[in-house]
Amino acid sequence: MQIGLPTIHYEISGPRGCATKSPILQKTETGPRKTARLDLCDSACAPERAAYAWRMRVVKVPLGKRSYRILIGRGLLDQLGHECVKLGLGKRCAVISDQNVAPIYADTAQTSLRAAGFEPVLVVVPAGETAKSLRTVESCYNQLAAHRLERTSFIVALGGGVVGDLAGFVAATYLRGIQFVQVPTTLLAAVDSSVGGKVGVNLAAGKNLVGAFYQPRLVLCDIATFDTLDAREYRAGLAEVIKYGIIYDAGFFNRLERHMPKLLAREPQTLAGVVARCCQIKADVVAKDETEGGLRQILNFGHTVGHALEAISRYGKYLHGEAVAIGMVAAAHLSSAVLGLPATDFERIKRLIEAAGLPVGARLNPQQKQRLFDAMRLDKKVRGGQIRFVLARRIGKVIWGQHVNDELVRQALDVIADTKSQTRKPKS
Repeated sequence: MQIGLPTIHYEISGPRGCATKSPILQKTETGPRKTARLDLCDSACAPERAAYAWRMRVVKVPLGKRSYRILIGRGLLDQLGHECVKLGLGKRCAVISDQNVAPIYADTAQTSLRAAGFEPVLVVVPAGETAKSLRTVESCYNQLAAHRLERTSFIVALGGGVVGDLAGFVAATYLRGIQFVQVPTTLLAAVDSSVGGKVGVNLAAGKNLVGAFYQPRLVLCDIATFDTLDAREYRAGLAEVIKYGIIYDAGFFNRLERHMPKLLAREPQTLAGVVARCCQIKADVVAKDETEGGLRQILNFGHTVGHALEAISRYGKYLHGEAVAIGMVAAAHLSSAVLGLPATDFERIKRLIEAAGLPVGARLNPQQKQRLFDAMRLDKKVRGGQIRFVLARRIGKVIWGQHVNDELVRQALDVIADTKSQTRKPKS
């Protein structure tokens, strides 16, 4: 799939408090898509500040007046307040985080905001997918009202995908909409849910059935926060990373095959580059189809089965990325049957998912398979009662809106339910 990608910029800036904006060094890398801008202070403090400078990649999501930047690098959480000042946001704000993330990063975020002149309050929600509920949304509304947040106020979503989706939905609906900033602290949130403006919560009937399209003002991704993720949570994010190679870029898929050991070791430069590439792809897709009328549906590869698997397990057994990994194996099987995905590509997809330490199957008895099939009919992509899939013609090329007959769908569920296909069980 050929899509003109937004440019990735590389910036070096002074530490918090540096007001200098004049560059003393600008470097342009060769190639049509690589422009590097290195900004250092040109004041007398330049040598001292340069010693503490931090480097970041910047991807722009081009949506006209609602365009925003994605900042990617290490040590960026300290710069949160400084970056929010640039946006001209109101002084009063709420940091929404969960019980796992808040004890680790909330103080740093609030300290940065206060140093920049903001007045933050902390709202802590339960950790886990079950927190994405209307009950939790109401609790957040009440706390925002108690702290007298106004229409000029803003929300900082500090956490993983659950917090980002929840806090974004709160921002979209409180006082008919206030601004918000995404600060993802998981790999999965950084490459997927924090970008693109999809916000919402779950119902008992299914995942993300209540929500909105509501873009953030900024996405600030400090990859140092990934250091505190346990192995299982980190690996779950790799499912969405692999997805981008399948749906868009065969070369990126090849790169992941070569560098998966470095990714699993969380090597900083490899990780930052991979996150930037994923964000670059998603930014362009969102710019071309913000509200999922067509092209944006490619981002749902593996999610039809994945979301249904999460729903029937009551959002407790599988992490989102684990469910998507299993769903991608099912989608690849359907792709072979419907579009002729080569057997070699199917095996490469399955092997890369396994190499990432992710499950490729689920233990399902006949009753559970039927429940999974029924849950898929509640997917947002269902049209006229028919399930629509994103399927791959080859690695790097997918087609959305594909109707698949029920018998083939059941065969795909048989494939993922085959216990021989389960190379590993999800572990904590």
